[in-house]
Amino acid sequence: MAKILIVDDEPDIHRLIQRFAEHEGHETLCASSGEKAVALCRERDFDVIIMDIMMPGMDGFAASREIRREKDIPILMLSARGQEYDKLKGFEAGVDDYVVKPFSARELMARVNVIVNRHRAQSQPKSEIVWRGLRIDLLGRCVFVDGVKTELTAKEYGILAYLAENRGIALTRGQILDAVWGYDAIGDDRTVDWQIKLLRGKLGDYRGCIVTMRGMGYKFETADE
Repeated sequence: MAKILIVDDEPDIHRLIQRFAEHEGHETLCASSGEKAVALCRERDFDVIIMDIMMPGMDGFAASREIRREKDIPILMLSARGQEYDKLKGFEAGVDDYVVKPFSARELMARVNVIVNRHRAQSQPKSEIVWRGLRIDLLGRCVFVDGVKTELTAKEYGILAYLAENRGIALTRGQILDAVWGYDAIGDDRTVDWQIKLLRGKLGDYRGCIVTMRGMGYKFETADE
């Protein structure tokens, strides 16, 4: 079951979405304006918001931006227009999906279910990161290479976990220093480079996961990407 906020100035849209959502076991609440949606989101939590663009007063774009400043709630945008500009503006406002009116209520609910399930999965804290034979146990703070526990120092583990948790993102040496050593760290770029060299030597066939970004830093990247 999900808690859904339906934001639209058309009562018929409220009734249509409510009927299908509640048939699937979801709980719904309606707002007729962007201002009311923002106020409701400040008072309570929702699993997803279905937000119309064209409303009197605060439109859907402005309401979405305001809500996203305070809470990480997935938003599916409704619009009577299917223009690419509107879609891009919606995504820039932080929406997760976009449906053009008139729409199929069944398709809308299918999209809502996908958004809710994806967001819940992303919100769950990870207990481990696995790629092929490399397993990083985030709870036990240890690493296994092809099933064999690899002895890493605290700094080596910290670097690997930080890079892996930010998979695909290029991180500067300064960011790595701050994350692993702390903001009061005494060290420089050579400290990070030396630790990376030692770490790679302990990862065997998976050393290539740590990619050097020349002139910048490092990132965790796999051959699958």
